[in-house]
Amino acid sequence: MRRALLPLLAALGLGACAPAPSTPDDGRVHVVTTVNMLGDLARQLGGERVRVTGLMGPGVDPHLYKASAGDVRRLAGADLVLYGGLHLEGKMVDVLHALGTRTTSVALFETLPRERLLGPPGTPDPHVWFDPTLWAGVARAAAQALTQVDPAGREVYAANLRRYLGELEQLDRWSAAQFRTVPERQRVLVTAHDAFQYLARRYGLEVRGVQGLSTVAEASGVRVRDLAAFLDERDIRAVFLESTVSPRTLEAVREAARARGHAVALGGSLYADAAGDPGTPEGTVTGMIRHNVRTIVAGLTPEARR
Repeated sequence: MRRALLPLLAALGLGACAPAPSTPDDGRVHVVTTVNMLGDLARQLGGERVRVTGLMGPGVDPHLYKASAGDVRRLAGADLVLYGGLHLEGKMVDVLHALGTRTTSVALFETLPRERLLGPPGTPDPHVWFDPTLWAGVARAAAQALTQVDPAGREVYAANLRRYLGELEQLDRWSAAQFRTVPERQRVLVTAHDAFQYLARRYGLEVRGVQGLSTVAEASGVRVRDLAAFLDERDIRAVFLESTVSPRTLEAVREAARARGHAVALGGSLYADAAGDPGTPEGTVTGMIRHNVRTIVAGLTPEARR
């Protein structure tokens, strides 16, 4: 494996001197994932049959993440690689594509029907986990991929998938009920970058991001001033931080709003491109969404009962 990786590492401009990571053969399926939401999904579906290695932890921005030589070795040594696709892992695209001929890898978000994706044809929005009905489709594709590399675990993956789909259905109903407590005119979510459009479509919110779909883009002064004017005109009193994005752009918006005589509070921090710490409720996809929904509802209607 190491010899086969040398040309790949050289082609990608990565060093080949670091030792290969230890991957003990314990009989389990070795799954390597990119964003930690996919790591959670692999554990939910695979249970004891899988050993999951995640490349990106909490607080890591996948749009900016660059693969190391160790990451390439972990990817190449996997039985299965699960990644998002749709340019979510923007700076890892070449690595993931190059490894596609060396190991089984699946761009899970790209298995979803194009008509259900938001954004222009060439660059659809990758933040699909915020719509539980879309995440259910991602889960089905992940279960299918696990079954493909481990046919003996078919019944386990199918049972875990049924359980998980039930949890997503409950989450969807709960989220809809929570957002109905917010008056329609107040259902405006202002964040650092445009990561919540699927949440908005599913639950009837209006979303404004200072940056675009990717945090690589810089917010222009015009964008900041326009957003400050929007907050003033609509009397929006809260904006929301993101766990993986610098608060700098939101602070610029708040300052521009203050210059107009309009005070805007920080409504709390949301999980956008990464889930929370392992072992916490927010470290799972369902837990991070519940946290976000509670935080948004409380920020937009502080008197709301949660």
